[in-house]
Amino acid sequence: MRRRDFLKGAGAVPLLPLTGRMNPGHAQSGSGNSAAGFKRVRPSDPGWPSASAWDGLRKRLKGELITVRSPLDACVGKTADPACAQLFKDLRNPYFISDHAALTQTLGWTDAWTTKPSAYAVAAENTGDVAAAVNFAREHRLRLVIKGGGHSYFGNSNAPDSLLIWTRRMNAIALHDAFVGEGCVGRVAPRAAVSVGAGCLWGHVYNAVVTKAGRYVQGGGCMTVGVAGLVQSGGFGSFSKNYGTAAGSLLEAEVVTADGQVRIANACTNADLFWSLKGGGGGSLGVVTRLTLETHDLPEFFGACFATIRAASDIAFREVIGRIVTFYAESLANPHWGEQIALRPNRTVEIAMVFQGLAPDRARAVWQPFFDWVARTPGLSLDAPPNIPAIPARSFWDPDALRKVPGLVLSDDRPGASPDNVFWASNQREAAQYLHAYQSAWLPASLLEKDQQSRLADALHAAARHWGLGLHFNKGLAGAPVAAVARARDTAMNPAALDAFALVIIASNGEPVYPGIPGREPDLAVARSRVQAVERAMAEIYRVVSKREAGAYVSESNYFDNAWQESYWGSNYPRLFAIKRKYDPDGLFFVHNGVGTEDWSRDGFTRTG
Repeated sequence: MRRRDFLKGAGAVPLLPLTGRMNPGHAQSGSGNSAAGFKRVRPSDPGWPSASAWDGLRKRLKGELITVRSPLDACVGKTADPACAQLFKDLRNPYFISDHAALTQTLGWTDAWTTKPSAYAVAAENTGDVAAAVNFAREHRLRLVIKGGGHSYFGNSNAPDSLLIWTRRMNAIALHDAFVGEGCVGRVAPRAAVSVGAGCLWGHVYNAVVTKAGRYVQGGGCMTVGVAGLVQSGGFGSFSKNYGTAAGSLLEAEVVTADGQVRIANACTNADLFWSLKGGGGGSLGVVTRLTLETHDLPEFFGACFATIRAASDIAFREVIGRIVTFYAESLANPHWGEQIALRPNRTVEIAMVFQGLAPDRARAVWQPFFDWVARTPGLSLDAPPNIPAIPARSFWDPDALRKVPGLVLSDDRPGASPDNVFWASNQREAAQYLHAYQSAWLPASLLEKDQQSRLADALHAAARHWGLGLHFNKGLAGAPVAAVARARDTAMNPAALDAFALVIIASNGEPVYPGIPGREPDLAVARSRVQAVERAMAEIYRVVSKREAGAYVSESNYFDNAWQESYWGSNYPRLFAIKRKYDPDGLFFVHNGVGTEDWSRDGFTRTG
């Protein structure tokens, strides 16, 4: 996230070893759904629910049963059309997308998937609506999809011919001074916490917790990401180097499991399900309807360091990369610093780091030796003087404060939209994006040892010559406080994250496109060439850390990873698989490369093993 203008204008703001497929046998529930060859039904199949059956579901809901139509379909095959031009303008507003049952924040992925709407959607307003939808889908053999914020890069919040459980309207937020989970009285100390509905977006939660209550809750960097999906995937934000993962702060979840039962999951009740929800991947084990997260003390300041360095030659570019590796190891590998440094093929280094827990003068002093070195090194130049501002932490997600800084945020411009609906302007390029490639790898802290720094710098330099890469230092917990690491260790995500100093991301995306819409067709030749460039860049990273050792972050990774069990969860996968069999033996909950989906067709309709 780039907060450059906000912080610059702070004066205007009031101050396991696994190979191949895992298939240790299927639990038998008596329904026959666990047998190879089981098929879910589509609208064209004889077993599709009748109109009266759908009407029966409708009558059981407090919310709505919606027949879903995608506005994109209306533009397929048309020539230039004002309504379609307006649609593509609207698609750059992530709130427009999240408030439409048919749309997703990513429109597709080259040779992988294209967003397609469900046949029906239950716009759930309470947990009873979710349970009714789960039961209906199970009884009628329907493909089931769950959408909160709709940010899944793998397209897991959409599927044609399915029933969608849409939780967006379940957006209540309640703060607690001393929360104790169900069944935990006398066993767990009370903690300050916040309970949020599954349909909440992080910007709204930050505003309620940080701006209004003066506390901190660990969430995501993008303000329009859904709360439930992020927590279930692990959940890194700008300040995770100090506070850990969102999953690590989860105290309790309410979840509807495949049998339609509403269960409370915490450390004292359904503890196995609770553990699996903390990083086991969204939509795999049930429908989370409410989450309670621990809140933390808020520091006095949040701040950042912004700079762009240009190298005049490959030699100078390699030199500055080496210096960055050393400087990070010596001065930044601690709880104070997060976010990222990007390396570009045009020999530029883009620094967009954030800090907490430091006085502004101290933060500037940390960086001074590095920028002094840049200034005296031949072949290097700065686009502008380094910018290292700080603001009161309570203002960081305050919509009123954000709007005072030109160009920092954009607002939901729909008539009647909430004034709290703002999002980082830098995230607009991700709204309705079309992905070409996306890969990630955790870089172990051992690469920062002095005898390994040169190898690491060589690999980063070689990778950046093929395609740009980002070092996301907040998405690795090496250097984080012991308590934050301990909380993350008690989650399902790959343990590689605990000893990583950063997550390297190499990816390519493009403007909103959609097959069949004239002038908006994906350019597959360009996309596939970028896929190859990303592959070549990541191959350089794997020269210093093996793919097996590095793993990948489930929310930001390769759709085509054939070793996804090990990549996403490492040694935790067998335990996750066993919990999946216990709570969802028939595989009602299917997401691409999700726990227990080894024996399903890619579309989730046919059991293959």
